[in-house]
Amino acid sequence: AGRSSMELLRRPAAGLQEVENLSGLSTSPEKDIFVVRDNGTTCLMAEFAAKLTVPYDVSASNYVDLITEEAEIPLSRGAAVRGKCGTADAELQISWLDKVYTLKLYFIKEGHNATKRQEAVWKMNKIQFVYDSSERTYFKDAVNPGKHTANSHHLSALVTPAGKSYECQAQQTISLITSDHQRTVTLLLSEVRIQPFDIRADFVFSEGHKCPVDEREQLEETLPLILGLVLGLMIVITVCVYHIHHKLTANQVQIPRDRSQYKHMG
Repeated sequence: AGRSSMELLRRPAAGLQEVENLSGLSTSPEKDIFVVRDNGTTCLMAEFAAKLTVPYDVSASNYVDLITEEAEIPLSRGAAVRGKCGTADAELQISWLDKVYTLKLYFIKEGHNATKRQEAVWKMNKIQFVYDSSERTYFKDAVNPGKHTANSHHLSALVTPAGKSYECQAQQTISLITSDHQRTVTLLLSEVRIQPFDIRADFVFSEGHKCPVDEREQLEETLPLILGLVLGLMIVITVCVYHIHHKLTANQVQIPRDRSQYKHMG
């Protein structure tokens, strides 16, 4: 009953792999959830909010000059998704608006390298975005509209120890260059949780590996609390030591320095 009420799109893929768009389960309206399954077992999971900014030319008011505008293209909730899982490579392909827009994410897994002192890791090594500037939802009167492809170059992102999921709430920016090398498309990712390899339980991420920005923000949040606790503990210890010292001092018999006072003692 739960699945019938949620947004669920399945697409068969090669190698008995199927995909599911579980974005209807997301608590955030901007975050999408995608799952790739191989022979009935989850092999890739991805949760993230994505938006792409694409520069394009429009005619100026004099119809002679060109002005550069920027299209902001969010990932659609009803996106169609395809995926591929492998032991050392994986792929997630997301299309929306009748495949006018297609975002492809590629992942690789690198084994332990004793020479480089490198542990086994996985990472995102390529991104491709295909778009059509003749589409009117996000592109307004583009000059020379048509299909374009933008690719990442020498990408090494989301580097994560093998067997773990990548987790990052902070926004990350990745630049893609169009095939004519004239435009830079920007991919904005946030609220990210991705694992393309070594998923041990169905629909369950493995232990998370936080990005440096999240770790730094977490430290900034907890450091004042830690310092406050340490300061409070020091004050309590100081007060306790003072009271103990005061009590011991009060219980000591005061020996008069003036000998004439001895006769009054006892």
